[in-house]
Parts: sequence; C-alpha cells; structure tokens
Amino acid sequence: DTSVTEVNSFSPSVPISPSSMINQYKFEDGPELRDLFITVDDPESHITAIETFITYRVVTKTTRGEFDSSEYEVRRRYQDFLWLKSKLEEAHPTLIIPPLPEKFIMKGMVERFSDEFIETRRKALHKFLNRIADHPTLTFNEDFKIFLTAQAWELSSHKKQGPGLLSRMGQTVRAVASSVRGTVKNRPEMFTEMNNYMETFSQKITLLDKIAHRIYKEEREYFNEMKEYGPIHTLWSASEEDIAESLKGVAGCIDRCCRATEKRMAGLSEHLLPILHEYVLYTEILMGVLKRRDQIQGELDSKVDALASKKTEKDLFSEEIGKLEDKVERANNALKADWDRWKQNMQWDMRSTFTNVAENNLRYYEE
Repeated sequence: DTSVTEVNSFSPSVPISPSSMINQYKFEDGPELRDLFITVDDPESHITAIETFITYRVVTKTTRGEFDSSEYEVRRRYQDFLWLKSKLEEAHPTLIIPPLPEKFIMKGMVERFSDEFIETRRKALHKFLNRIADHPTLTFNEDFKIFLTAQAWELSSHKKQGPGLLSRMGQTVRAVASSVRGTVKNRPEMFTEMNNYMETFSQKITLLDKIAHRIYKEEREYFNEMKEYGPIHTLWSASEEDIAESLKGVAGCIDRCCRATEKRMAGLSEHLLPILHEYVLYTEILMGVLKRRDQIQGELDSKVDALASKKTEKDLFSEEIGKLEDKVERANNALKADWDRWKQNMQWDMRSTFTNVAENNLRYYEE
C-alpha cells in the first residue's frame, strides 16, 4: 500500500497535523462540473389502518435538457428506493449499484422509527441517490429520472407496468445460469482476481465492522457509568468539608470527560459505523455483479458447446454466438470501468474515515 510509504516518508522533525495528512490523500482531480443535485430531507410519519411508514422529501435541481423543469420536489418511502435499486440492477446487471440501508439499521442499537433511526436512514438514502447521480451511466437511467420527477400516483402507475425487455432478458440469463454449475470455463483472469479480492475484502471489512460496533458498545457502557459517577462526588463533597473542593474538582473533571466521550461516540456513530457497514453491503453487491457477469459468460460457453456438437443449424448458432460475444464484451467493459471507479472511491472513503477517527481521538485525549 503506497499510502504507508507516503506517511513514513515524512520527515520526523516536521510535525504532521491530521488535516494535512488528509490533504496528502486527496485525489488531485479538478472540480467536477455537476448538473444534478439531489437532497433527501424532511422525514414524515404516516399511520394507516394497515401500516406505519416514513416518507422523505426528495428535492432535485438540474440544468439537464432532458428534464422538463429545473427543480422537482417529491415524497418517497423506503419501498420506492427498493424499487429503483431493482430497476437499476435489471437494466445494468454488470454495473455496481450503490447499496441501500437495510430494513433495520444497526439492529439492537436503535429502535425503529426513533429519531436516531430515521436520521441514520435519511443520510443513507441521501448518499444512495447522490452516488447514482454521480455515476457516469446510472445517472441517465430513465427509471432514475422517473423516481426523481414523478408524483406519487404517477410512480405507482409506472410500477404497475409489466416487466420490460431488459427485465425479461435478465430472467433469461438467470434461467440459463441456473443450469450452469462450477467455474466458468473461459473466465478472464482479471475477473478471477476480482473475485479473490472481494472474498478477502469481505472478510476484512466484516471484521472491521464487528470491531467498530464492539468499540461503540463498550464506549456507550463506559459513558453511562461515568454519567452516574460524577454526581456521586458532588454529593460526597457536601459531607466532607476538608476535601470538598477536591471532590468537586474530580466531579467537574468527570463531567468534562463525559462530554468528550459523548462527542467521540457521536463521531463513531456518524462517520465510522455507517461507512464500514456500507462497504459490508457493497461486498454482497459486488459478488452479485461478478456472478451475473459469469452467468452471461456461461450462456456463451453453453452455445459454443452446443455448436460444436451439432452439424445442422450452424449459421443460426453462429449468429447467436456473435451476439453473445458482443454481450459478454459489453458486460466485461462495463464491470472493468466500474471496478476501477469503485476501488478509487472505496480507498478515498476508507482513508478519510479512519483519518477522521484519528483526529476525533486526538481531540478527545486533549480534552
């Protein structure tokens, strides 16, 4: 990892501040010219006889010509985001679709429909839409445009339409792939390396996620005990005149440590835990993308084998194989480009996240 070399190459005589370390890691790309801005905010509870659910306001501002207006405001519930994700996967089976927050975020740590849960989900949904908006291909998807612009009744009507051509093609690929077993014969080495990378990455990021949750849990238990410990010294000082000032000083010190600990917990829950868990979800998505690429390759391999065993219909099979070869090449190119983009984003997210945690720890110990 070149980042280790970069850090170690700093002169030990020159103190390096955490913020300057972050600057060392920043990509040197110029500012992107964005033409689509999305905000997810204003959660609102809805209670019906059947269910209770939350909707979020989605505000879109754009200068793109394919939009009829420059600004849109719609309300969407979690199920609508799920629909969008499934449509993107159907239309782009070998692109890396950003993950959605799970049905229950940080299970056991926050209650469903609590303010903390709703805010955590709002941030995750905001990030989901903006990752799509920043993607060079997904941002122009027609279902994404409908999601951002259609009123609730229009979106509901659009959802009820039958599966489109891309969906039926996806079903065909899955049907063929279900008969494919074992390793794909002609898989390029690059995708075998990707698969191996993701297996290792999955193990490491899952372990990091578990450790981070354990740290947060221990920190919270420490904080709760400390909250009770400070007032005890204040009460004690009332009955010990000789050491009253010292006891009050200890109580004040505990109170300051308590506030510092609370800030550190907030930093963990806002910056570290969501990023780590997002990449745990990304591992499942990437493994799924690699499988779908293999399924397309498997369909091609089965046609090539069928052609070799048949003497008739060679022209028809050759035409089908040509189309499948084009399909495999498009799938490979799409995944290669997305893979490089995903790795760059992941490395930036990890560096900035852990540097942020280090800075928070420095502030905590100083306080």
